[in-house]
Amino acid sequence: MALELNVLALSLLFLFASNAKAQSDNGVFDVMKFGAKADGKTDISQALMAAWRKACAVASPSKVEIPEGEYMLSQVTLSGPCKASVEVQVRGTLKAPADPSKFNNGPTWVTFQRIDHFTLSGAGTFDGQGGKAAWTQNDCKQVGRCNKLPINLRFNAVTNGLVRDITSVDSKQTHINLLSCKNITFANITVNAPAQSPNTDGIHIGRSSGINITDSRISTGDDCVSLGEGSQKITVTRVTCGPGHGISVGSLGRYREDPVFGITVANCTLINTSNGVRVKTWPASLEGIASDMHFEDIVMVNVSNPVLIDQEYCPGNKCTKAPSRVKISNVSFKNIRGTSATRVAVELTCSNGIPCENVEIGDINLSYIGTEGPATSRCSNVKPIITGKQTPLACGLTL
Repeated sequence: MALELNVLALSLLFLFASNAKAQSDNGVFDVMKFGAKADGKTDISQALMAAWRKACAVASPSKVEIPEGEYMLSQVTLSGPCKASVEVQVRGTLKAPADPSKFNNGPTWVTFQRIDHFTLSGAGTFDGQGGKAAWTQNDCKQVGRCNKLPINLRFNAVTNGLVRDITSVDSKQTHINLLSCKNITFANITVNAPAQSPNTDGIHIGRSSGINITDSRISTGDDCVSLGEGSQKITVTRVTCGPGHGISVGSLGRYREDPVFGITVANCTLINTSNGVRVKTWPASLEGIASDMHFEDIVMVNVSNPVLIDQEYCPGNKCTKAPSRVKISNVSFKNIRGTSATRVAVELTCSNGIPCENVEIGDINLSYIGTEGPATSRCSNVKPIITGKQTPLACGLTL
């Protein structure tokens, strides 16, 4: 009897070991081995979740793989903490449900949260399947409808991460959203949505620090990169933006917010955008701080409002006319060159309640491509530090 029990135990152990090996090869968990089908119509959410749970439980570095092909994926949340570092490698195209009503548990399609040492990689695509069915539901500026539609990718409390080589297409709302994250690099990211897609920010950052965005191409219907409250130690380099609303700090001051500081935007190119590099705060705002922000070596191609501080930001013009209480200080705009689609190429509109301090304008060379005359600048409630050459002449200076 004892011999039979030992044989049975060994058989079960062998079966479990064989099953584990079938699902994992050296810590690699392929969703196809968990029942996924690359037929473009079978929902792989359960297969992805099963592969994730296995990978997250491994005590050594592991990887979840989604091979080439087309997959349907419903709403999923991949949560930690995990026992070791985990990578999700997407080589195929993941397609979200086209109908916004299919998202019932919060406005996000794919969420990664509470993970340390996480990588999202591969030449794959996250297709949010936006379009008229979604975008017509969310036109805050024109009609005041501000429905919370699904975000393609959300990162909550992810630390020490790398996101590289992925593409986000036609999100119903923001493409990539970060909240309470630390030390993440986004490299070689592609975001693609039409200029007419409302509120589809490329990458939005809030209450996060140590975030680097580099070598990326963002085309969308809102800010290419937006840095919200609590954005600290953020670097944006070698990003090409357009169409879109530009690279923005803010809008700030609508709610009680953490300070924004340590922002560097450098070596970027903006093409046919409705704004260039800007800082925007609401009028009649709560108190806030935005400081140590630097915009350098920027190329503008047919950009409206290339250099902009706007402390009267009010889309829809339905705001209380009171000064912004967000204090802006230690800001520089240096070596910004190219063409402006509006005659006012440099505009610094600071709060008349708390004027901007220590704003430097250096080596600006922006030409207006219209027929209304040469490029001009406009400034209020600020006495900028002027360095280098200025075209147009900054803030009312004369020859």
